[in-house]
Amino acid sequence: MSVKSLLKEKIPGHSYRMWIEPIDFCDKEEGSIVLACPNLFSKRRISDHYGQAIEEAVSRVAGMALKVRLVVGPSRGGECREKRQDRQLKLPDIDPPANGGRLLRKDYTFDQFVVGKNSDFAYSAALSLAARNQGNQNSLYLLSKTGLGKSHLSQAVGHHIFKTFPKERVYYMTAEDFMNEMTDSYRSSNIHRFKEKYRQNCDVLLLEDVHFLSGKNGTQEELSNTLESLMNANKKIIYSSCYLPSEIPKLNEKLKSRLCCGLISKIDAPDYKTRLRILRQTAKSSGYSIPEEVFQYLASELTDDVRQLKSGFIGVAAQASLLGSDVDLDLARSVVKNIVTSREGITLDSIKQLVCKYYNVSLADLTSPSRRQMIVRPRQVAMYLSRQYTDHSLQTIGKSFNRYHATTLHALKAVQKGVKENGTIQKHVQFLSERLEKGKT
Repeated sequence: MSVKSLLKEKIPGHSYRMWIEPIDFCDKEEGSIVLACPNLFSKRRISDHYGQAIEEAVSRVAGMALKVRLVVGPSRGGECREKRQDRQLKLPDIDPPANGGRLLRKDYTFDQFVVGKNSDFAYSAALSLAARNQGNQNSLYLLSKTGLGKSHLSQAVGHHIFKTFPKERVYYMTAEDFMNEMTDSYRSSNIHRFKEKYRQNCDVLLLEDVHFLSGKNGTQEELSNTLESLMNANKKIIYSSCYLPSEIPKLNEKLKSRLCCGLISKIDAPDYKTRLRILRQTAKSSGYSIPEEVFQYLASELTDDVRQLKSGFIGVAAQASLLGSDVDLDLARSVVKNIVTSREGITLDSIKQLVCKYYNVSLADLTSPSRRQMIVRPRQVAMYLSRQYTDHSLQTIGKSFNRYHATTLHALKAVQKGVKENGTIQKHVQFLSERLEKGKT
């Protein structure tokens, strides 16, 4: 039995195809063998996650204990790249060219993305598309809540393609950018240039926040036609959103079909171990030395998303630098308290105002005795958000809406049931929660 056959039995199919299949034999040394990986990303990923399994499989097939050394190299029969590094020329550290849309952030690369169980599949899928490992994968839909890394992965694809295929034309933008550019093209009578740009002169389209197109019928139609042209030409497309295509309201069936035809991958919130690794990676990249106990404290307290976690790290580092003090737990506690306080700025009144705005009801409606469904639903959602984002008791919340304790409890249970059913209520609560957390009331 071959080494790869042994590994194929132990490693999930998509992971095997992505990471193990491209590995090739490179050389044999005293007590070890050298295996070639297609690129630096693969080498690091394989070493961290599959190194021990590969070594065990190699030793079993060889009938003796062997060490495995991974290098970056070409396909079988070629000369290992690490043996000819003196002939390699590195590209200068410059911003990638802006073919269209926004500039890519320098630090949003695959190398800087910390992979955990929450993002393993999304990372593999994005790198596979960027490296052209799976020829039939032309589109990827990255799904996650705000601040979990979908923009990082999307831009990482752009960086990788710029370096690996420098002649490719990569456009990175939000759905809002696309709509505004289309609108300006119509106003200036240059719509033909707009269509030519995206349908004929684009090799890779990185489109963020596609849920913004909800209800934008003209833009949806134009984007549908653009996507059809790109797909027919075998171009690469990455979308990102907080919602599945089927969950985006007022999205025409043609565009919904285009968004769903590729691979959809979700990124979840990182677990404790992954949050620790993110903090260590951020400290290493920033050149800061932070005590391990501070890392552990931040990772245990800042659990919402990656953006909040990095905000905590930056706050600790900045305060220590400005105050000329050591980084310790007391400093970390003060920073975390400030971050949590911003969440505490959410009040019963701010929640009511937000709910009234998006449900198109008045404050008087929320506190009225009306039992009409168009009033009851907003009132229940407002009570639920009040319980989630404030420290007020059920009695206080109920009194604020002119309701008894039992009525308030019933409202909470009704919304909780709707959230679990993952239907309309769940979408409304998620949307309003995001607005509250961003302070956009």
